[in-house]
Amino acid sequence: MRLSLKRMSLKQLQQLIQERGPEIYPEVIAALSGDPRGGAQRLVRYCQARLEEWQRTRERLERMYSYERQVWAMGYRLVAGLDEVGRGPLAGPVVAAAVILPGEVYLPGLEDHRRLSERKRLELYQRIQETAVAVGVGMADPEGIDESSVLMATYKAMAKAVEALPVTPDYLLVDSLHLPGVRQPQSPVAGGDAISCSIAAAAVVARVTRDQYMIEMDRLYPQYGFANHKGYGTPEHRAALEKYGPCPIHRPVGPNRGAGPLLPVRPAGDR
Repeated sequence: MRLSLKRMSLKQLQQLIQERGPEIYPEVIAALSGDPRGGAQRLVRYCQARLEEWQRTRERLERMYSYERQVWAMGYRLVAGLDEVGRGPLAGPVVAAAVILPGEVYLPGLEDHRRLSERKRLELYQRIQETAVAVGVGMADPEGIDESSVLMATYKAMAKAVEALPVTPDYLLVDSLHLPGVRQPQSPVAGGDAISCSIAAAAVVARVTRDQYMIEMDRLYPQYGFANHKGYGTPEHRAALEKYGPCPIHRPVGPNRGAGPLLPVRPAGDR
């Protein structure tokens, strides 16, 4: 392989690097290490830097399986990570996801999923769907969710996510919460989406699912800008609420969100 790499042009090597990724970096470094051309040495430095980055990512992801390893060592195999999104917005549902991974699979992006762009998060979501043993999603509708009941809505969404799994999990790893009313043994993991791959995968699925829901709601209620802020209390959203009043997916007003009843409005195309 090294001999054939040495015969390739730098342009061909660049294309190979893009196609093959980290698996080819060591061979490219070995093939070009003695090449005096500036372009060759730039490729070597690029591969070295990316290889080091890839190794750091892999090591971090390996550490994020520590909770799963403990549970697997106890004899449990179908370990579901659970997380939710949407407890804080002014509009939209609470969405939870449960994800069972098949073992220590390499899913780069989980280690830093909160910082991913929308496009990268969607790509990771698709890889999770392709890789996971099972994925379940649960949703608690915005009607009736206020600041005093959002925790109950979270429990409801999480329970639905567990029920939606096509296989029955035998253990649950839950982000920061103890989920009542389920028969499986479980462990609450504080800050779980940063230290458990299963929980991080659930966080990504829940986030993408909720974002897509809010984008769909933007088509029904374009005056609020849901596609931009996803229902959170941004200045743009609060200004739209002030101008148009609430719509059916807005939550009841809590003590810290203003006063007065929420009167529903019709979708933009239904006036």
